Amino acid sequence: MNGEELTEQETALYDRQIRVWGVDAQRRLSKSHILVSGLTGTVVEFCKNIVLAGVGSLTLNDDRPVTTELLSANFLIPPDESVYREKPLADLCCDSLKDFNPMVRVSVQKGDLSSFDVQFFDKFDAVVVSSCSLNTKKSVNEKCRKSSKRVAFYSVDCRDSCGELFVDLQDYTYSKKKIDEMTECRLQFPSFEEAIAVPWRSLPGRLSKLYYAMRVIERFEELEGRKPGQTSAADLPNILNLRKELCEAHSLSESQIPDALIERLLAGTREFPPVCAIVGGILGQEVIKAISGKGDPIKNFFFFDAMVGKGVIEDIAKRDNEAEQFQIGCLEGCLEVD
Repeated sequence: MNGEELTEQETALYDRQIRVWGVDAQRRLSKSHILVSGLTGTVVEFCKNIVLAGVGSLTLNDDRPVTTELLSANFLIPPDESVYREKPLADLCCDSLKDFNPMVRVSVQKGDLSSFDVQFFDKFDAVVVSSCSLNTKKSVNEKCRKSSKRVAFYSVDCRDSCGELFVDLQDYTYSKKKIDEMTECRLQFPSFEEAIAVPWRSLPGRLSKLYYAMRVIERFEELEGRKPGQTSAADLPNILNLRKELCEAHSLSESQIPDALIERLLAGTREFPPVCAIVGGILGQEVIKAISGKGDPIKNFFFFDAMVGKGVIEDIAKRDNEAEQFQIGCLEGCLEVD
């Protein structure tokens, strides 16, 4: 597994997908190392996909005990309470994932994600975080950027029937097929902190309303010292007051963040499995793209709303050549899901 070429066993096991994306992409996957923290329903869907795809190793970080809410969307947790009682979530998911593909090394990393240093993240090619605070997202993303190599960073958050995915590939070069020849493309990604710092007044009117709603709830959790998912419908009045303050500060109409959307994001304390499957599937595709260096990556937000059955890619970044102006672009087209 440490060599440069695929083993005979790997070639036989991954024969079908090698036919899809090529032996070089599979070789890169088989030598890659992925860290995931926060084993939500969306993340375990991703873990299943990436293990079946044949990454080299997958490290799980989540010391939480199993709760009723986690059971509703995490299919890796054994249904027998005598098995999962008093056992950390990462250990349970690790045992289940090993059965999906014995050739992938699945392990557990104990500890608080925010306490790990830059050298810890040097060991990985991609880091996926979920169920963590705003400050932890910023901190982990910054540590990935300070690594001695390029470490892809992904943040994913699903609330009720909506999901958000953020991607940071830093300075990224990849291959893209145009007609009958391959061309090399280059993209510059902003960090999570840089992306959410773009003033709302600079954003186009057609930007997904989910972006604003997620930022309001995220900010509320930060101010109240809440963990993601600890907000509820009882917090609606205070969150609406915060929305008003933020909209006034950013010169944005409150109609861009509808009451009904915020209510929906607060009403469901459990994840919606179909949304987990869709967003987790998209996340798996994006990590495979980043590792293989083939195909257009998402830059840099992806939003999915099951109520309208549509996913949208939004490119939110500060313009490099103008300190006081910002360029926000929406990639052409969007993902339609029946």
